[in-house]
Amino acid sequence: MNSLRQIFFAVGLTALLGFHTVFGAEAQFYFDRGSSYFNEGNYDKAINDYSEAILLNSKFIEAFYNRGQAYYKKGRFDEAISDYTKVIDMMPNNAEVYNLRGLAYYKKDRFSDAIDDETQAISLNPTFVFAYHNRGISYAKSGHYDEAIADYNKALSLKPDYTEAYFSRGVAYVRKASSDFKRACDSGNRYACDNLKQLSQ
Repeated sequence: MNSLRQIFFAVGLTALLGFHTVFGAEAQFYFDRGSSYFNEGNYDKAINDYSEAILLNSKFIEAFYNRGQAYYKKGRFDEAISDYTKVIDMMPNNAEVYNLRGLAYYKKDRFSDAIDDETQAISLNPTFVFAYHNRGISYAKSGHYDEAIADYNKALSLKPDYTEAYFSRGVAYVRKASSDFKRACDSGNRYACDNLKQLSQ
């Protein structure tokens, strides 16, 4: 299941995130060059330049945000979580960053933490479609299929053409059915065993 299709990796998200900061020319140079490297897919060099910008100004919120994105792209989820947390510390009311940190927690199989972050994102933005979907994925991974289905339903009520949510909901229904059939089968219900076998084929 590709939940990562909902991550926004565009660099320089000042307008989207509401950042409005002014830094020294040298820090800005490293930030801008790091963003160019990021857009080229050269995440190691992007990380190096964002780190230089942060060394020059420890409150360069966009640099933390973009470095977190680069770390995520590299699969370095602990570092991504650390940078997203720095952004949250400086901007605690931004739903998008909670969503991104939740996805990083998801990649670490820390589903409870992911659910907490997506819940916070939703509390800050009750119409945040992707946060509902991403929380649903963590619920499903935790075996809480009813909660997952409820989140997918909410995402679809907000965005009826959201095909990823339809797919995720379908998977949750199948897994929930498999769990129910297995319990019935283990109790000796032959028809449940037959249905469980069909679902596994």
